Amino acid sequence: MARKKVSTTIYITPEQNELLKALNQKSKVPVAEYIRQGIDLVLEKYKAQLPGQATFDELS
Repeated sequence: MARKKVSTTIYITPEQNELLKALNQKSKVPVAEYIRQGIDLVLEKYKAQLPGQATFDELS
């Protein structure tokens, strides 16, 4: 079952748009999916800066 998604507006460069469209044409994966994957990568990279409980490794 697909998760509900929230609509938002982003601004990308013309070069990013061109490359994403080319990738979409070749792979048939929606541009929005690539953008979501990119957001996931950024969130993973900066997860230590997000609010939440400390992990056991962070406490030792």
